[in-house]
Order: sequence, then C-alpha cells, then structure tokens
Amino acid sequence: MAIKIKKILVPLDGSVNSFRGLDAAIQMAREGQATITGLYVAAITKPRPNDQITSLEKILLEHAQKIMKKAKLRSAKKGILFFDIVSYGDEGKRIVEVADRKNFDLIVIGSRGLGSMKEMFLGSTSNYVLHKSKKPVLIVK
Repeated sequence: MAIKIKKILVPLDGSVNSFRGLDAAIQMAREGQATITGLYVAAITKPRPNDQITSLEKILLEHAQKIMKKAKLRSAKKGILFFDIVSYGDEGKRIVEVADRKNFDLIVIGSRGLGSMKEMFLGSTSNYVLHKSKKPVLIVK
C-alpha cells in the first residue's frame, strides 16, 4: 500500500544539508502534487506578548526570514507551494510536535545542520526526530 504524500515538513536552519533536504522535498512534491512547509526553530524561549524583543531574538528572526525567503523562492521556481512556520524551543521536540499537530505526511530533514555538537553520522536534531517522530522521516545527506 502506497502512502499518499500531500504535506511535507522541512526543518530549515540555513545549512547546506537543510537545503539539500528542501531540494529532495521539492522533487517529491513535484511528483505527488504536495505542498511544503518550512519550519525554522529558534532555540530560545518564546517571548511573551508584552516583552520587548531582545537583540538576539531580533537576529534569529531576521535569520529565519532570510532562510524562508530563499526556500520559498527555490520552491516557487519549481512550481511548489511553500508555507513557513517560525517556532521557538528545542529543535527536535518542536519538529516532532509540529509534524503531529499539523498532520504532515512526511518530514524531510538534512542529516546535519548548524548545531554546535557534531555526531559521527547524524546530527543530534535529525537523530532525535528519526527516533521520536510518529510520522515517516526521510534524512537527506
């Protein structure tokens, strides 16, 4: 039985590997008429509505906007509808939560991102998502 893939989640952090994941998702989306949602997770706590945004938060949000703009353009050039989500917290946990809550059919993630901790074969975030997600996960090298 084949799985019908209509909604693909692609975590993006600006790394080459995260954009390789996006490219793989674009190819799959073209074949199955699926949409892609890019997810950027800022590794900070979410600012409260009345709190003033810090300079670090401003930098992270500007970085997220730059990445999402690049990803949206890359997707549009291939005729793929691209949505974006910017979230806060622990990257791996948020990716799994968003995939479940928004009922994505597939998570396509780069094997390693920009994290400071390097693991031998998989980055810590992709490793976490692979083992904790209830949704299918494709890891792109």
